Amino acid sequence: MERRTGFVWHERYMWHEGGRIAGIVPAGYPVEPGSPHESVATKRRIKNLLDASGFIDQLFQVKPREATRAELLRVHTPAYLDRLEALNREAEGLAGLDGFMTRGSYDIARLSAGGALAAVDAIYAGAVTNAYALIRPVGHHAEADQGMGFCLLSNAALAAAHAMAAHGAARVALVDIDVHHGNGAQRIFWNDPRVLTISLHQDAWFPADCGALDERGGPDAFGTNINVPLPAGCGWGAYETTFQTVVMPALERFRPDFVIVPCGFDAGAQDPLGRMILHGGAFAAMTEMLLAFCERTIGGRLLFTHEGGYNPYTVPFMALAVLETLSGRQSGVTDPLGEVFANMKGHALLPHQAQLIAEAAAMVADVPGGRG
Repeated sequence: MERRTGFVWHERYMWHEGGRIAGIVPAGYPVEPGSPHESVATKRRIKNLLDASGFIDQLFQVKPREATRAELLRVHTPAYLDRLEALNREAEGLAGLDGFMTRGSYDIARLSAGGALAAVDAIYAGAVTNAYALIRPVGHHAEADQGMGFCLLSNAALAAAHAMAAHGAARVALVDIDVHHGNGAQRIFWNDPRVLTISLHQDAWFPADCGALDERGGPDAFGTNINVPLPAGCGWGAYETTFQTVVMPALERFRPDFVIVPCGFDAGAQDPLGRMILHGGAFAAMTEMLLAFCERTIGGRLLFTHEGGYNPYTVPFMALAVLETLSGRQSGVTDPLGEVFANMKGHALLPHQAQLIAEAAAMVADVPGGRG
């Protein structure tokens, strides 16, 4: 099928600041001020690479808008939104664990969430086949009643709720490939049988109190949550096996009407906040498997929402690999570290990794069956 890949971007996304932070620690004696890990650099450098290469012209621009309060209430509590509105007027604030914000951050977060919703609308309208939302603040750690891990609003969860509420999607699947657990969607849709949440993440990394194999969904939605808490040090062998034996069989069984990928590149080699060794080709291969499923079953309806990834010199090339795959077009750009990372030792599947993945694969049998 002919692909039209939408791209969401707004300069205001780059104007969100998390305050005086050194890494993830609030600055102030004895912590010397420094740069936050979640900064403008990685996201802006993705956009800069698209512009410099001319590949941006191969994508279809989707104009973001601010999400309304009514749309945000599909996922978040009124009390939490009231809190964000109050913090929005403060010089600095904290929406939850590592949920840093400054004056005006909530306004930008609404534009970020609205960018994801606009992408959903564009896909359902047929203006684009699939889309990548390069949005910030990121969202996959935000829960119904609190921010967390650089996230204020749960962008991917809001997109899922919008697909169901505004476009009649009966079932939505989220496949989170960020190196940190996708706790936001898991907890928001814990007891909702319409939503399948799958998270591939580094075991017990962040948040440390969730993401285990035995978290399967609530009493009305058992089997709709699958965690794959991969051991630190996994390469493409572990991720490929997880996709082949867990992710794709779960999607085939659930048969969603829409697929959303909270996409972090912090499972990439040399990321400061992850301990995995993926390369651009790995991200392209995961994208290709998801794309093939969506094109075969639901007309290509696939949305990527940008999440983590904190190495400003590697992330742009990994993102470009995803965008090339989504669009079916080539940029002509060569990843300077692509072959280096692909040839690193450690990509072969190891026995302890295979055992964990096999345990997760056994849970696919409990995923509720979808359309025939």
